[in-house]
Amino acid sequence: MHQKLFTTKSLLSICFLAILLSSCGNKTSNTEEAKDYKIIGYVAGWTGMPMSQVDMKKLTHINYAFANIRDGKVVFEKETDAKYIKELQVSRDQQNPDLKILVSIGGWVWSNHFSDVALTAESRKVFTDSAIEFLKEHQLDGLDLDWEYPGQLGEDNVFRKEDKQNFTLLLKDLRAALDQYGKGKHYLLTIATGGNKAYIDNTDMGEAHKPLDFVNVMTYDLRGGFDHETGHHANITPSKLDKKLDLNIAGSIKHHLDAGVPAHKLVLGIPFYGRIWYGLEANDRNGLHVKAKTVGTIISYRNIQTNKTEALGFQQFWDADAQVPYLFSADSLEFISYETPKSIKNKVEYLKQKGLGGAMFWEYSDDYNNELIDALSSSLLK
Repeated sequence: MHQKLFTTKSLLSICFLAILLSSCGNKTSNTEEAKDYKIIGYVAGWTGMPMSQVDMKKLTHINYAFANIRDGKVVFEKETDAKYIKELQVSRDQQNPDLKILVSIGGWVWSNHFSDVALTAESRKVFTDSAIEFLKEHQLDGLDLDWEYPGQLGEDNVFRKEDKQNFTLLLKDLRAALDQYGKGKHYLLTIATGGNKAYIDNTDMGEAHKPLDFVNVMTYDLRGGFDHETGHHANITPSKLDKKLDLNIAGSIKHHLDAGVPAHKLVLGIPFYGRIWYGLEANDRNGLHVKAKTVGTIISYRNIQTNKTEALGFQQFWDADAQVPYLFSADSLEFISYETPKSIKNKVEYLKQKGLGGAMFWEYSDDYNNELIDALSSSLLK
């Protein structure tokens, strides 16, 4: 009788202990999973923002923008760039030693030579060798390529149909060179990709992602710079009035997944700026999907919060279908597509549901009182 009672109690104790350990294990797993999310902040040297203002504890990576390509080689255009990199590294070492600092090469203005450097084995070697020397000189943790865009016209870049395969070859050469240089230490290689279907059509992302650690998808500027009709430039899903049903975050991520990029490698892009249209032709639909005299130009979140307020005639609206806010002034007939802490939290929930690797944003100095970076870090780095 006592032996049986002892056995029963023992079994109950063992079960309880197993459940407790399992629960603890799950908590550890969830914590580890949360830590795996990336928050990548682009920091632009030309903004004049003191590098000491960057809160390292709210980031996992910094992409310093930008390095240029001159004579087929990676270069900084200003002496201050090297100084800013060093300041970031000193701050990193004090606040968050695990944070990685990369340099982003190219961008909208300086992508004009990518097609040339990717063209032949010889030109790729010149570029790759210079990239390794550049990384070594500035003690960087990796390289981020922002080619806007392979096989397409960006600002004034050269482009060729061969860019599609040459881009992949360039990434493979860079990965091999980084591995050889590292000799056991892993150096990061990442890219920024366009958010529309045309980017996917002009690249071979099913192969191009393989040498990469992750892919920063520019899921913003989906409308604006070329459009005389207002609209959301970084919406998750379409508005009811939207005729371009895949020109949104959900469509962009689907295009990348369909092309063969694993979800965990995709990093969701979030803009710390808006797009503003002036001179709307009608006072309809609170300004949404209305013709305007101008295209949508860039306006920082900081500028919005200080100069486009309710006191100055702007009213905020929430598009439940698109899952983003917008501002409209019936007096001045201006429309602004932008982000708020609420929309950022919605995007974090979306990326978690899709199994994505994290979020990146452009650009650090556009924030206001750390409202956007706080919303992002509190949602991802719990």
